[in-house]
Amino acid sequence: MFDKSPLKALPAASGVGYKPQHFSEIMSDVAQAICPVGWLEIHAENYMGQGGRPLAQLRHLSEHFPISVHGVGLSIGGEGPLDADHLARLKQLCDWLEPASFSEHLAWSSHESAFLNDLLPLPYNTATLARVGEHIDTLQNTLGRQILLENPSSYLAFDTSDMSETDFLAELAQRTGCGLLLDVNNVFVSATNLGYSPQGYIDDFPLDKVGEIHLGGHDEDINDAGRPLLIDSHGCEVVDPVWALLDHTLARSGPRPLLIEWDNDVPDWPVLAAEAKRGAAALVAL
Repeated sequence: MFDKSPLKALPAASGVGYKPQHFSEIMSDVAQAICPVGWLEIHAENYMGQGGRPLAQLRHLSEHFPISVHGVGLSIGGEGPLDADHLARLKQLCDWLEPASFSEHLAWSSHESAFLNDLLPLPYNTATLARVGEHIDTLQNTLGRQILLENPSSYLAFDTSDMSETDFLAELAQRTGCGLLLDVNNVFVSATNLGYSPQGYIDDFPLDKVGEIHLGGHDEDINDAGRPLLIDSHGCEVVDPVWALLDHTLARSGPRPLLIEWDNDVPDWPVLAAEAKRGAAALVAL
């Protein structure tokens, strides 16, 4: 079993998704006491190997920063049971690193033996609730720790859904004892694509369950009906309307650990550091 008390090891500070090309500059900033981030996130699947430079650098970073581990490949919303080998490697990583937090996505990315390189949405109904709840129980009991579950970015809605996404997440947290990861950019993307109020979504969200808040960039396109279509890309700066939505969120939630995600077309360290500083300023402004 796992301890259902919320994890509090991550500081209510601005963090970034760690990229190995930034290692030297981050450590230089640490040495000069000018590093603009209070914690780092890694993607679990990049660190499931044995030994080598990635794990050596990660160990060194963990001596200076709280680390959050973010899973992207567990397919927690998939129809079949969670992959036992994947679970075992996640446990091995977490037991070795002892991260401050572990999170996964409310999504699926596998079917039988096929793995799809995407995070796909789910219908929100009682059958999905039961299946995802069982998977969360399995994951938390395997890791021996509470996990955070992230709200997805959506591009369509299911006719078979009979509850809202916020109600679905609140019920999952209540049933399983998991916490929630609130991705504010995902809220903005989904609200634009599906035609609802992002502020209203935040107002309905169970903010007391939130252990991390994420921000990232998105791409803009036009759908077949000529309406805006946003794509959660993590490949550019956070746009001003998403920063404004963050302010709306923090005014209701209070300070939370805040992460800047930039996973594609990764910029030089000063650009990412500037985004982290803007996040820190949003927290200080409360």
